[in-house]
Amino acid sequence: MEKQQIGNNFFIPMPVVLMGTRVKGKDNFMAVGWCARVNGNPPMIACGIAKNHYTPEGVAENRTFSINIPSADLLEKTDYCGIVSGANTDKSKIFSVFHGSLKTAPMINECPVTLECRLVQDVDLPTHHLFIGEIVGVFADGKVVRDGKPDFPLIDPLFLTIPDNRYWTLGKHAGDAWSAGKQLRS
Repeated sequence: MEKQQIGNNFFIPMPVVLMGTRVKGKDNFMAVGWCARVNGNPPMIACGIAKNHYTPEGVAENRTFSINIPSADLLEKTDYCGIVSGANTDKSKIFSVFHGSLKTAPMINECPVTLECRLVQDVDLPTHHLFIGEIVGVFADGKVVRDGKPDFPLIDPLFLTIPDNRYWTLGKHAGDAWSAGKQLRS
């Protein structure tokens, strides 16, 4: 079948996370679909956040943030955090919040995995901030860790697809990275 051009916009499934910040002394959370690992050592993560959101104020104020990985059972609360603004609503009240060594990067107890981050760089893009943070701490529920590693089916993370604006969960194991293609080597 021949390929057809269908546009130039967002056709990559994206993990859904809740970014935590402290803004004007209050903990705040925002649903984010544009988030990815960007460096190995030190470990870093990047998130794209539109400039018109409330969350960038907290990152600028404290130079810290958290990344909380919600499971599918947190779908309603996660979506809620993406449709109401922290400028008008205290979203921290729907979660049990804790803090690690960075006292201004609130994390969510209900999320099976959380990352505590220190801002490394704020890249100014035309419509968004690209926040790059060094991961200084990772916290996980014991029930989602097997042999010291995350068990992703147990974490049950959410993914976002655009342009259909739908949430998805993790599918079945398809193969092993850096191994499945070895037989194609010459």
